[in-house]
Amino acid sequence: MADNGCSLCRIALDKVSVTRGGQVLLQDVSMHIHCGQLTVLIGQNGAGKTTLIRALLGELPHGGAIRHEDGEDRIVPRLRTGYVPQHLDFDKEMPVTVEDFLAAAFTRRPVWTGVSRRTREKVLAALRSVQGEELAKRPLGRCSGGEMQRVLLALAITPAPDLLVLDEPVSGVDHNGLKMFLDTVVRLKEQHHMAILLVSHDLNLVRQYADHVALLDKTVLVQGTPDAVYASPEFQRVFGVGARNLTSRRHHGAERWNPRVSGETEGDA
Repeated sequence: MADNGCSLCRIALDKVSVTRGGQVLLQDVSMHIHCGQLTVLIGQNGAGKTTLIRALLGELPHGGAIRHEDGEDRIVPRLRTGYVPQHLDFDKEMPVTVEDFLAAAFTRRPVWTGVSRRTREKVLAALRSVQGEELAKRPLGRCSGGEMQRVLLALAITPAPDLLVLDEPVSGVDHNGLKMFLDTVVRLKEQHHMAILLVSHDLNLVRQYADHVALLDKTVLVQGTPDAVYASPEFQRVFGVGARNLTSRRHHGAERWNPRVSGETEGDA
């Protein structure tokens, strides 16, 4: 049964700017991140995507305003935020299981004293929500890239946040792990009506999954639906390819988009 109890309606960014050491990292960024939508930030390296995430998370001082608003434009004073980084640095030889790792976050009790039944049930429920229940007893260091990202996702969504931030969480993950991760994210979006902000360099992935896309280059160059953004001159200028140069192909039952091979016509499939 869907849980649509999210108190947030949107995150409104109004002329957000970030300057560090005299260098402008972001300037006049204005956009909305809506609940029930997957919003994706795209752009070249150095465009300010991670900087914008850090400003949203309160890790960087910024100019302009970031407002958390409900459906009646009232300010939401407390925003529940979940965050999944690109990767987690840790000693892979540590004798820590996935259950230990999550239990340490879910209880104040030291895990070396043992995991209580109640905490174990909470861990299993979190893993079940990302289709990872079988990972509970696996050593953390033996998880694949895709499995590790599902573990971090389970941590980020317990309890269900208003805003889920994913900073290139599937970089280097194989196709099966990638599809499972993103299918899980879409399911969570629909069940909990949460706002999800994803940073990705995978333009195929973006076109397949995003509801709203913002192209950054220290400011928002263009934003809208994936099709509208991909067809824009700004997109072609940044990436050197436009919508007419992309071709769709069926891949494992899903529409995938790739640069058009020279000589293909619009009707090629």
